[in-house]
Amino acid sequence: MDGNGRWATRSELPRIAGHRAGAQAFTRLVAAAPDCGISVLSAYAFSADNWRRPQPEVEALMELLAWQLNSEREKMKAAGIRVNVIGRRDRLAKRVLRAIAETEQATRHCNSLNLRVAIDYSSRETIQRAALEGPLATAFEQQSPPVDLLIRTGGEQRLSDFLLWECAYAELLFLPTLWPDFTPADLRNAVTEFRRRDRRFGGLSVPPLPPPARERWLS
Repeated sequence: MDGNGRWATRSELPRIAGHRAGAQAFTRLVAAAPDCGISVLSAYAFSADNWRRPQPEVEALMELLAWQLNSEREKMKAAGIRVNVIGRRDRLAKRVLRAIAETEQATRHCNSLNLRVAIDYSSRETIQRAALEGPLATAFEQQSPPVDLLIRTGGEQRLSDFLLWECAYAELLFLPTLWPDFTPADLRNAVTEFRRRDRRFGGLSVPPLPPPARERWLS
């Protein structure tokens, strides 16, 4: 979900206005995801490296995250959206932790969409911790479904430490659109593009079967 700050700058607004617009875009995309055939949607809300940003912006982002979870909780529950937050929790403020816990609890039985929100997340750190604490494959098989399609807005063409293990065979789609301008129609177009991709997973494409030969009858 890249481009909030640049969207605000382009619109001559403070950066937090861009993040608020990005939150609104996120709400629209989550609502549209099930109709696009999406059952698991993962979103990069705040990376472990985002702590390097100016403190006022970090605090505003945390306030926005808590507000978004609290204000959308009942709507997501009614829509059957299950929320799981991935990432570290030991550095988050109590108000954010409370919002996460209450949202996860309220939506735990929902099954129309599994929404995974990455907050204070680092894929490299997650892989390192799994390698040190126990069997790597088991840990990731239990908690991390593979990514089929990764969409990055904002024009950048990198993964930025997001779901590196899970993206081993993901189809990548980099778009110039800034995140607040990304619409449900853009999501549908991205899914259509994904379905056109030839996914071989290290193997070979399976060619379509040739049409049956016409039988020739001799008189």
